[in-house]
Amino acid sequence: MSEPRLVPIKLDAYKPLREIVFETLREAILSGKLEPGERLMEIQLAEEMGVSRTPVREAIRKLELEGFVVMIPRKGAYVAGISLKDVTDVFEVRAALEALAAGLAAERATEEEIEQLQRSLLAYSEQTNRQDINGIVETDTDFHDLLYKASRNERLQLIITHLREVIQRVRTVSLSQPGRSKDAVEEHRQIVDAIADRNVELSQTLAREHIYNAENSMLNSLKGAQKRND
Repeated sequence: MSEPRLVPIKLDAYKPLREIVFETLREAILSGKLEPGERLMEIQLAEEMGVSRTPVREAIRKLELEGFVVMIPRKGAYVAGISLKDVTDVFEVRAALEALAAGLAAERATEEEIEQLQRSLLAYSEQTNRQDINGIVETDTDFHDLLYKASRNERLQLIITHLREVIQRVRTVSLSQPGRSKDAVEEHRQIVDAIADRNVELSQTLAREHIYNAENSMLNSLKGAQKRND
């Protein structure tokens, strides 16, 4: 980075410094201020944000866990690249897994798990109304985790876990698009209703459509970014 693209952060009484730094860096990656393939230099980032290296180091580790950063041995941390092919590949797999999970949940979910899914909808709506992207992503993740758990298929849950890093990144980008989180809330509600009705086929169809809608949102974001860079 030849010129500073990050502004000094403002402390938030309700959030730890490392969390503020993490959110600042993630937003810089999502907005393209920090570009794919760019090396993240702890000292330089710390100076630009007016913080010490420790919260920057912690934030980079968390970004790595969420798939935004890759660590290259003996070279350092770099912003992870993501291509249209990466997106379509991930969503193809996820659409199949989500449909399977929803169908199994319609057959196997307990009444308590269905109630948990319904409570998750309320939390999702609240975060969407607040336009809190971090809260939206967190509640979206919780909803899908509940769905996988209700499937009663441990192998399915294991496969999803292996995809978690890249799923988390595309989830954040997709849900950051205007209007997407509100649409997602309604799509979640329809899925929960179908599961509560024990309608396996409809649960599968709605879950698959939900993932396809998320994919379209993600692709539109990437295509828009490409046009801005042309």
